[in-house]
Amino acid sequence: MSAEVVTRALVRYVAVPGLPGDVALITLDNGLDHTRPSTFGLAGLSSLDGAFDEIEARTPTVRAIAVTGKPFIFAVGADLSGVPQITTREQAVEVGALGHRVFRRFKDSTIPTFALVNGAAMGGGLELALHCHFRTLSGGAGAIALPECFLGLVPGWGGTQLLPNLIGADKAVTVIIENALNQNRMLKPKQALNFGIADVIFSPADFIEESLRWLGSVVDGALTVTRPEIDRGDAWAAALARGTAIADMKSGGHAPAPYRALELMRLAETADFPAGAAAEEQALADLLMSEELRAGLYSFDLVQKRAKRPAGAPPPSLARAVTKVGIVGAGLMASQLGLLFVQRLEVQVILTDIDQARVDKGVGYVHSEIDKLLQKRRITKDKANRLRGLVKGSLSKEEFADADFVIEAVFEEMAIKKEVFAGLEAFVSAECVLATNTSSLSVTEMAGELKHPERVVGLHFFNPVAVLPLLEVVRGEATDDSTLATAFAVGKMLRKSCVLVKDAPAFVFNRLVTRALGEVIGAVDDGTPFALADRAVGELGLPMSPFILLQLVGPAVALHTAESLHAAFPERFGVSAGLRALVAAGKPGVYTWGADGQPSVDPEVAALWPQGARPLSEAEVLDRARSALAEEIRILLDDGVVAAPQDVDLCLLLGGGWAFWNGGITAYLDRTGVAEKVTGRRFLDQGVASLPG
Repeated sequence: MSAEVVTRALVRYVAVPGLPGDVALITLDNGLDHTRPSTFGLAGLSSLDGAFDEIEARTPTVRAIAVTGKPFIFAVGADLSGVPQITTREQAVEVGALGHRVFRRFKDSTIPTFALVNGAAMGGGLELALHCHFRTLSGGAGAIALPECFLGLVPGWGGTQLLPNLIGADKAVTVIIENALNQNRMLKPKQALNFGIADVIFSPADFIEESLRWLGSVVDGALTVTRPEIDRGDAWAAALARGTAIADMKSGGHAPAPYRALELMRLAETADFPAGAAAEEQALADLLMSEELRAGLYSFDLVQKRAKRPAGAPPPSLARAVTKVGIVGAGLMASQLGLLFVQRLEVQVILTDIDQARVDKGVGYVHSEIDKLLQKRRITKDKANRLRGLVKGSLSKEEFADADFVIEAVFEEMAIKKEVFAGLEAFVSAECVLATNTSSLSVTEMAGELKHPERVVGLHFFNPVAVLPLLEVVRGEATDDSTLATAFAVGKMLRKSCVLVKDAPAFVFNRLVTRALGEVIGAVDDGTPFALADRAVGELGLPMSPFILLQLVGPAVALHTAESLHAAFPERFGVSAGLRALVAAGKPGVYTWGADGQPSVDPEVAALWPQGARPLSEAEVLDRARSALAEEIRILLDDGVVAAPQDVDLCLLLGGGWAFWNGGITAYLDRTGVAEKVTGRRFLDQGVASLPG
């Protein structure tokens, strides 16, 4: 592949004390530092194949074959950058067959093979390890996973056949389906050991030496490795049923990859390995030539690359140093921000509020969360003491006099926020950045009456602050480059993925979600049953159904956002009388949950919600929602709220976990023809997040 970074398989022969002969030790290394993991492209697989040829030529003296990686990295699978060069199904089949042929040399070897997993092992990297007869694992390995279903693929180089027959179908479902569809969750080393993926764990400090000694004991017969019997029949079927339920819950049946993986795992119970491998090759080829996979890789590229180089951000050299942070407010959001700032920046953080009880509660929250980190051994006692000492509360904003950065997190009301900023100007220096955590209000209006409106910027965090990676950085009309650069620098230190947005009502994520949710609620207002409207939009790829999302966000918050957007764009955003009635009644949402954990419409909500007599079909609800999204995205782009469709997709992927297999949303709207029908043109060029034209 023309752009392949070749991972070379470097062979050396080492002696193990007490073991006659040599151990052939293969090291996988792409020649780059640990920030560029080793992957397998065509040339990389060829190098590994050649290494095996070399070793076989010395067979009489080789007692064992071991494979390991460069520091911190074992291998992380196929080189997905080459996928756009696969233009036919025949080429896709060949890619699967080549990986199988090379990896099977480790499985079929008459010489014992060992994977010394010294670091991250994902996808094809873990599959290579599974082909080996034995596996050691470093206690410092950063990530163990088969993430293919997350991207729209299946573990296609043996993973669906080998893993369930090694650790059992239920644990394999956890790794291949459940973890992958839960935002690509990884196994930690001890979990991998407990699952049976590894035979033994060793300390990172002397991992290779300990692994080779262990290898010697296995080869000379001093140590016997035993593995449990695998439950088949009913247990295997129950595991696959659980996997299907997870796939249904996470994708509503709209993502093909997890279902193909489950089919392959069903085959693995009874088929021999060659038959299972052949089936993997066919499934891999089908998915490589699917629109969903191309959209998934587009999503992955956005998260891995564009999110790290935000479009439109000023040069980092313009950023000011931040040595002290002030937070106005000590409620839940403010307290979460306080914890995040002190954890990541390790600078003094001051929380203020209108009375001592609120201040004490906010500071107490931060201190208690630090204590939890200590109890979980995520930080040392010294660090916990240091972090607690950096957080304090005050009723006086005089504490902000030497702050470099102050962020407000008070009630979402313009008059209150303007009053807060006006009060701050009397205490802070002229260079201090003033940030607002508003989710929908105008940053320009908020700063309009200040002496220094140029140092005001919006930082829209998403709740829960510690979990969701998106940070919408909002540039007001007066915001200067130095302020903006500081905001991006702070976002990076907070380990957030920043997207620059223009000051516009509700910015990007909330605006689009409110538009889509408004169409679903509007369908109910017209007379559509709640459950029908809720399930109709499943293929859009929201992380949960609209009415469950409403319950999570809170009806009052959703109503406030809808009213704000209705005031700005009354022709496109309505305010539901039913939603108003729901909030007035103090109901937490549309659903109640039964003892079986399943939601059902609350009869009291159904009674209070006024409905018309024009119910819609599922297809009509879906069409309304996606047409509305296409229209709103085109308006966002035409108004310059973000630089490109890619930024819209980043906001949806990172702000709320929209589906990778849809490419966020714009690739889906292109693929279904909705973009052209509604706006007259595609959002993305053919081939960007789709098959070549």
